Amino acid sequence: MIKKSNGIKTLNRFGYLAATAALGVFVSAAAVQAATPADTLVLGWTFDDMITLDPAESFELSTGEILGNTYDRLLRLDPNDASKVIGDVAESWEVSEDGLTYTFKIREGQKFASGNPLTAEDVAYSLIRAVKIDKSPSFILTQFGFKPDNVEEKIKATDANTLVITVDQSYAPSFVLNCLTADVASVVDKKLVEENAKDGDYGYGWLKTNYAGSGPMIVRDWRANEIVVLERNDNYRGDKSPLKRAIYRYVKESATQRLMLEKGDIDVARNLEPGDIDAIAKTEGVSLASAPKGTVYYFSLNQKNETLAKPEVREALKYLVDYSAIESTLIKHIGVQHQTFLPKGLLGASDEKPYKLDVAKAKELLEKAGLKDGFNITMDVRSSQPVTGIAESIQQTFAQAGIKMEIIPGDGKQTLTKYRARKHDLYIGQWGTDYWDPNTNADTFASNPDNKDDASAKTLAWRNAWDIPELTKETKAAVLERDTEKRTQMYMDLQKKLLDDGPFVILFQQTEVAAYRNNVENYKLGVTFTTNSVYDVSKK
Repeated sequence: MIKKSNGIKTLNRFGYLAATAALGVFVSAAAVQAATPADTLVLGWTFDDMITLDPAESFELSTGEILGNTYDRLLRLDPNDASKVIGDVAESWEVSEDGLTYTFKIREGQKFASGNPLTAEDVAYSLIRAVKIDKSPSFILTQFGFKPDNVEEKIKATDANTLVITVDQSYAPSFVLNCLTADVASVVDKKLVEENAKDGDYGYGWLKTNYAGSGPMIVRDWRANEIVVLERNDNYRGDKSPLKRAIYRYVKESATQRLMLEKGDIDVARNLEPGDIDAIAKTEGVSLASAPKGTVYYFSLNQKNETLAKPEVREALKYLVDYSAIESTLIKHIGVQHQTFLPKGLLGASDEKPYKLDVAKAKELLEKAGLKDGFNITMDVRSSQPVTGIAESIQQTFAQAGIKMEIIPGDGKQTLTKYRARKHDLYIGQWGTDYWDPNTNADTFASNPDNKDDASAKTLAWRNAWDIPELTKETKAAVLERDTEKRTQMYMDLQKKLLDDGPFVILFQQTEVAAYRNNVENYKLGVTFTTNSVYDVSKK
C-alpha cells in the first residue's frame, strides 16, 4: 500500500488508514484507541488555514509549524534567544563593508530526504524560485531589490559550498539575516522539484501537495482539515528525531481535544479555550506549556467600502470593542490586551493602549461622519475560537451604536481567500511574524507600495486598500536606519500613526498554550509557529 515517488515515501488514503489502524490510531475521533504508539507523537489541532505545502507560497500560521519541522533554510532563530540567528545549512557568513554583499559557506555533506546532495546551487535555486513564482511571501525577498529579471544575477552559487547574495541597499545586517530565517527562504531539492516541474513552473503545481526538503522530519501525508503526518528524516544531517513520526489530527472543538487528551487518545492538545485550560491545570498526568507569541489578533476595515473609509468611522469602531471583557474571558490564559502592530518582544514595540469601550464617544464620531443611525456591515470570521467568540462580542458592542454587523463564518481557507481578494468588509484574524525584526509587521501594516488590484506587493495595508504613500516611505526609511535608538523611535512613531488613523483594530497578542501528557518529554513552544518543534520531542 505504500507508494514511493522520487525517493520520498507517500501513502495513499487507504494505505494510510490501514497503516494507522495497525498502530491503533484511527483518523475518526469516534473510533480512537485509548493509547498512542510509543514511537509517535499525536497532536490535536485546528489547522484549517493550510492551503499549500510550497514554502514559496505558504503564508499561513499552521503551515509555518509544518515547514519549520521539515525544511532547512540558510539560518534559523536561536531557540534559546530569538534575537539571535544561527546557521542552519550555512555554517558561516560574512557581510561586506559596504553592506551590500552577503557570502555564506554551506555545510558539506548535507543531503535532502530524497538522498540528493544539498549544495549552494539548491539554496540559490530555492530563493530564485520564490522570487520568480512571486506569491504572497515573496516580498520578504523582493524588498532587497530582487526581481524575476535580475534575481539570477543577485543570488549566485559561486561553487558547491558558497552562496553570494547582493542586496540593493545597505540595510541593517540583522534585518537581512532575519529575513533568511523565514519560511519563504526554505531550501528545496532542485533536482527533485525540477523532475516534477511542468511547462517551466518550477514545480509549483507539484509542490503544493508534496515535499522536497532536508529538515529533521518529512511531510508524509496531508489531507486538508483531516490529518498531517510527519516522519523522521533518516538523511538529516543533525541529531535524528527520537520519535518515528508526529501526527497532527484535525480536532476543531476545545472540549473534544481536552477529552481526548485526558483519555490518552492524543498526546498534545493545541487549541484549548480558557475554561478547558483551567480544568486541565487540575488534571493529574497532564502538564501545560506556554509561550508569548509574535502573533497579534486584529480586525480590519476594507477601505474600498466608502463608509469604512471615513476617518471618523475608523476611529469609532476602535471605541466599540470591550477589550477588558474579552481579555478576562475569551482570551484568558491565551492572550493579553495589545493595540499596536508590533508584538512585545520586538525592537520598538509600543504597549500604548488608548482605546476602551466608549459607546458615547463612538456615537459622537459616527454623527460627525453623517451616520447618526449607524449602518450595516459584514465580518468574515474563521469558524474557530477565540475569533468566533470575539466577533460575537464585537457584534454586540457595535449594536449599541446602531451598527448592524452580520457574521459570515467560514474555514480558514475560505476567509483568507476572500480577504486576499479584497472582497471583505471587515475581516478578523491573526498575523504572525515572518522573521524576528520589526519590519516584519511594519512592512505589512504600514506599507502599501502599490494600491492597484494587480499589485505584486500584497501587504495587509494593500488587502484593505489603504493607500499610504507617506507611511510607506517612512517604513522603508526605518529599515535602512542603522542607529538602533533612532530606528526604535521610528517604529514607535509608525505605531502611533496607525493607532490614530489606521484601518486596523489590534485586539491582543497571543499567548500560545498547549497541554501535554506527562510521558511526553521536551515539548516546547517557540516565539513563532515556525519555531514550534516536534522533531526533538521524545516519550518515556
